[in-house]
Amino acid sequence: MADADALRDATIPGVPVTPEPAPPPATAPPDGSVMSLVDHLGELRDRLFRVILAVVAGSAVGFYLSERVRNLLLDLIPDGTAQTLGPGDGFAITLRIALITGVILAMPVILYQLWAFIAPGLTPAERKTVRPWVPLALFFFALGVGIAYLVLPFALAFLFSFNDDRLIENVAAGPFFDFVTTMFLAFGLIMEFPILLVGLSRVGILTSERLRQARRYVILGISIFAAVATPGGDLVSPFVLGGTMYLLYELTLVFIRRTGR
Repeated sequence: MADADALRDATIPGVPVTPEPAPPPATAPPDGSVMSLVDHLGELRDRLFRVILAVVAGSAVGFYLSERVRNLLLDLIPDGTAQTLGPGDGFAITLRIALITGVILAMPVILYQLWAFIAPGLTPAERKTVRPWVPLALFFFALGVGIAYLVLPFALAFLFSFNDDRLIENVAAGPFFDFVTTMFLAFGLIMEFPILLVGLSRVGILTSERLRQARRYVILGISIFAAVATPGGDLVSPFVLGGTMYLLYELTLVFIRRTGR
């Protein structure tokens, strides 16, 4: 041990000893991107609270407009009426219309809060790349709701075509509005999947080649999902939904390939 200490302390005459530089002190990033688990949970709570407030505000507007929305949807039925089967059906339908309208109106806030929660975990380059797609997510959601509204008359006509003088179209209001509102949400949310694919490609998880190789499985998955997600049991809704999803999938694949990924 003494020999080792002597060798360590030995210096060559005429050659100055350069002290080893001290390691730089650990400092937190200036943008505050490093957060503890408690901070993440606290931020998630705040984001969810803002989303709930936006949905509640949108639902208040939806409640005010519920009669107009209800009548607009009832016009899709041949005689324009639906039968309530219980004393609380009218109130429950009004609340459902108000809630779905609230979710649709609050979608800009929902997408922004989702982006604001995810963005700190991305690098500046990834944030710059993904940010323009956030407004497009709102456009795709509106596109899905619009497609659902255009498809509904054909879906209902197909379903009603099996009625005759023995099967009378005394439509129950509860199941009818469950079917209609579920269609709106299903089409709107499903139209977001191109944004998800582009985002995954931007961060290096997916490539156009991998998507091309998985095309057969994607077609099978879209077919099964479209059949399950459309609640009416008709042939029009899943065909239109599946066809739209597959078209968007192919367009997204071409876009990802053109960006060099």
